[in-house]
Amino acid sequence: MLDVKKIQNVDLDYLTHVIKSGKYDEEIFKTADEIRRKYVGEEVHLRAIIEFSNICTQHCLYCGLRADNKNLQRYRMSPEEIIERARLIAKLGIKTIVLQSGEDPYYTTEIISHLITEIKKLDVAITLSIGERGFEEYRIWKELGADRYLMRHETAAPELYAKLHPNDSFENRKAHLYELKRLGYETGAGFMVGLPGQTAYDLALDLAFLKELDADMIGIGPFIPNPDTPLKDAKGGDLQTTLRMIALARIVVPTANIPATTALGSINPFGRQYGLKYGANVIMPNLTPNPYRPNYSLYPGKICLFERDTACVECTKQMIRSVGLVVGEGYGYRKKTEMSEEKEVLNVEKA
Repeated sequence: MLDVKKIQNVDLDYLTHVIKSGKYDEEIFKTADEIRRKYVGEEVHLRAIIEFSNICTQHCLYCGLRADNKNLQRYRMSPEEIIERARLIAKLGIKTIVLQSGEDPYYTTEIISHLITEIKKLDVAITLSIGERGFEEYRIWKELGADRYLMRHETAAPELYAKLHPNDSFENRKAHLYELKRLGYETGAGFMVGLPGQTAYDLALDLAFLKELDADMIGIGPFIPNPDTPLKDAKGGDLQTTLRMIALARIVVPTANIPATTALGSINPFGRQYGLKYGANVIMPNLTPNPYRPNYSLYPGKICLFERDTACVECTKQMIRSVGLVVGEGYGYRKKTEMSEEKEVLNVEKA
């Protein structure tokens, strides 16, 4: 029988065993769904993504946007185009806009500040997902009204992190995440499953870090090798292990907002539906305008690239309803309900 208490207390040896064995999946999934229902309810929040630039100065070994990739057609959306797209999203009734890009220095402190100021007039929450920037920039943007910052930690195993990210370290990434948290952002971390050289213990470390950070948002997706990167010949992450990690993350940080990621849907047609059944409570429809959208090429096989600009929204709502959940209509802030002592111990046999 699954020892939920040990998982919630992030007992690393036990977590490693559970992740590795795979034999507890039925109990893990059931428990995660019960916790999701109890702490975040039936609502699934929509976060509309605008991928406004695929230019990046970094060299991360797994990423199709890496500076060294010469096969990618690069683009930048103008501030006016970004604001126009945000207006369309607000008209569709979506209450969170995610501004996502590579680490592109063209978008200065002032340009991002201008975007925040204009988009906040639309009565939406803003999530920034633009990589590592200066601590002073984070402060300025928070004061202007940015609500959330999404910066996956990718892996909490320091040696693996260093291998995958030339010129960066896990300690540095941690420092950025803790500063974002200190400034009052809802802070998103998360990791990939199935990275070359990654062990079950490494994945247990990821869960321990999410608990330590008290991550407000947790993005977990399978590693999908990109043919234009040094990891092109590596084996990708699998659906079952990724779902197991999403469910365990829900058990470890019960009130976090956890997306059923696009990458899940890219490796299995029903990947996101499974994610919603096993602990996730967020979907992020892609509202990057065409012709830009296909060039935000993090990995091959990415879904929803050529649909009519707004088709993803209706499709996403239908998907949420298809698994018996409700489309959220609010801003989707984290519900900070703390687990009481009695609620912590779940009777898995009754679940």
